[in-house]
This record gives sequence, structure tokens and C-alpha cells, in this order.
Amino acid sequence: MKTTVKHLSDTKVEVKVVLGKEELDPARKKAIERLAKEVKIPGFRKGKVPADMAEKHLDPNEIDQHAVDIAVREAVPQAFISNKISPLIIPEVNVTKIVNGESVEFIAKADILPDVKLGDYKKLGVKKPETKVSEKDVNDVLDNIASAYSEKKVTKRPAKLTDEVIIDFTGKKDGKPFDGGSAKDYTLGLGSGAFIPGFEDGIVGHEPGDKFEIPLTFPKDYHAKELAGKKVVFEVLLKQINEVIKPKMDDELAKKCGPFKTLKDLKEDIKKNLAAQNDHKNDEKYKDMLVEALVKKSTVSAPDILIDDQMKFIRDDITRNAAAQGLKFEDYLKQTGQKEADWEKEAKKVAEARVKASLVLQILARDEKITVPDEEVSAKIAELKDVYKKSPEALKNLKDPRVRQDIKNRMTIEKTLEFLVKANSK
Repeated sequence: MKTTVKHLSDTKVEVKVVLGKEELDPARKKAIERLAKEVKIPGFRKGKVPADMAEKHLDPNEIDQHAVDIAVREAVPQAFISNKISPLIIPEVNVTKIVNGESVEFIAKADILPDVKLGDYKKLGVKKPETKVSEKDVNDVLDNIASAYSEKKVTKRPAKLTDEVIIDFTGKKDGKPFDGGSAKDYTLGLGSGAFIPGFEDGIVGHEPGDKFEIPLTFPKDYHAKELAGKKVVFEVLLKQINEVIKPKMDDELAKKCGPFKTLKDLKEDIKKNLAAQNDHKNDEKYKDMLVEALVKKSTVSAPDILIDDQMKFIRDDITRNAAAQGLKFEDYLKQTGQKEADWEKEAKKVAEARVKASLVLQILARDEKITVPDEEVSAKIAELKDVYKKSPEALKNLKDPRVRQDIKNRMTIEKTLEFLVKANSK
């Protein structure tokens, strides 16, 4: 067997193979033995006819065809192994020349892992975002707490921007209702900013029982492109107005919220929790920034097959989330104002970035000999079993060796990220 390797790109390879009698003769013998099992000759049971006798009753062309199939099938893995190439998927084979009994030529193409060259991962020049908690952040939480302890009183006076209202509404564009623009008995806090600008202000001043229209223009950057920048009219029925009476921001409110004696104690606790939350977010953001910087400093290409797999994962994730809301993937595209071609273009960018990130982290883990001991994996699985003890299906999945390997891979990546953080914190 003679092979010639040609790299079509960093992630694709073509192997040209020429087989001679040395490979074809054994393949022909195997072909006759297999075909002999189907030959019927008086005096012999089916499958028991000797190969040399069966050959006389077989079509020579059929023997040659089977011999080529066997020879090529056996030669493909040998051709890649002998050249120390590991294909990501089963190679695509195209037979280009056959001289029966003498030689066969074929070309095998496959996606392969690229040769990743890491940049200096200890000097990425990335600074961790600072953790800040402003007075406004604390006051926003306090305001939410006060809202939770608020009293609501039905009133007949005209609506104010601090009230809660119950409404029916129908949004129309060009005189026709548009998707997602209608609701009945909808509870809305005026001043919450839950609707597009102008909607809540348009309710202010109206009384219970009023029917009115609110002409508006959707923002140009609205997520649903079919509505972005469009003029619409909302037909509204104001059914009820609830005056929201918030408690005073004082020590008494603090005491209702937990083991706090004063409002100052409550504020300090809020600030501490916000700082912890923000610090965690910044930790995760910092890891993403480090990986992004490492990818930019490294030489790495993303194989198409891995990009396609990642795109499928992204699409499946969106489909599952949409299904939880009773929607289809097509509904998601419509809501976000995207055409499928546009979505695929953006998803491919995300998928390619994820694949490159995964590859550089795998190589970094290999070079730094970062591993996760089996006992740590077992401990993690035991922890997950406790979490999912009421889910028989989840417990069954945790016994799958592939799931165990996936958990180990995730733990290895996390350990590698921790290494990257420490390496750049010196």
C-alpha cells in the first residue's frame, strides 16, 4: 500500500492510496468466502459449500466488486494510522481507478484536529473587572424590598405613574393586530418600564372603565425587527387601578427583613451580598476574557465538523427553551425578527469561537499536565446523585460511561481555567 498525504487546510486532509496485489489477493479470498455462504449446490447445505467450488458458480465481476470493497474498507484506517493522522469522523472515500486483480486507487478525505500553537498564556495582559456596588444599586434593592411589603388599595381616581393597573390591550399595526401585542387582565406597574416608551405614560390620567388609544412608535433597535421603528396603535381598556402604598424606609422595615436592628444594618447586608454576586460575575467574565485573549494570541483553526456540532447544540438549546414556552424554533426567529440565514451566520460565529476556546484549553491542559483524578470525578457524581435523587432518568444517565467522561472533561476545563487565572494574577 502506497499513501500520499495532502493537507487541504489546517483542519482537512486528503490521503491518496494505491493498493496492489499484496492487498487485493487476500481481499479477493475473503470476498469468495463470504459470497460462498449464499451459493446453493446439490449435496451441500447452504453456507457449507467449499470456497474453491463456490468460486466456479460465482460471477467474476461480483467477486471483483466485493474484493475492492473489502480491500478499501480495510485500507482506510491503516492509511491514516500509518501517517499518524486521527480523523474526527469516518473519512469520505472516492475510488478513482480500478484494475481488477491488479490495483485500486482511492482518495480519502477527513476532518482532523488542527495543530494548535499556544501563545504566551502567562502574559495575556487582561485585567479583572473591578467589583463595585453603588449607592443606587443598594437603593434599588431596598426599593424592591419595600415593594414586596407594600399595600395595595383599589382607587377610582385617575391613574398615577406609581400605581398598579389591570388592563386589556390590543396592539395594531396598519389596522391589524400583531403577534405578542395583546393581553387581557394584564397587571402592570406604571413607571416600571416594562413596556416600550410612552405606553405607561399613556395610561396616566385615565380612570377605571376608560377605553382609549395610545399611538406609539417602536424603538428602532427593538428586538423584533418587523416592529422596529414601526408606528402602532394600542387599544386599551383600563379595568382597575390599585394605589401602591410602600412602607417607610426605616428601622421597622429592616426588622421585618431579618435579624437587622437598623436600616443601616440592612443596607450593609445588601451591599455585602451585591458585592459577592458581582465578584462571582466578574470572576466568570475574567475567565472568558482570558480565554478570548489566549485564542487571539494562539494559532488555532476550528474544524467544520466541530463547528457544525456546536451549532446544532446551540439550536437544540434554543429549541428546548422555546418548547418550554409552547413555541417552535421558527417562532423564536419570528419573535427576534431574524431570518434563518441571518441566525445561522451569527450562530456560526459563536460556534467557531466556542470550538477554538475548547481547543486551546485542551492543549493547555495537555501541556501543563492538568488532570482530574478519578476519585474527584466519583465525588462529583455522588454529589449530583444527591441533587437528582428524585429523578430516576437523571440517576440512570449518571451511570453512563459517556456522561462520566463528559463530567470529567468539564472538571478538567474548570481546573484549566483556574490555572489560567492564577498564571495571570502574578
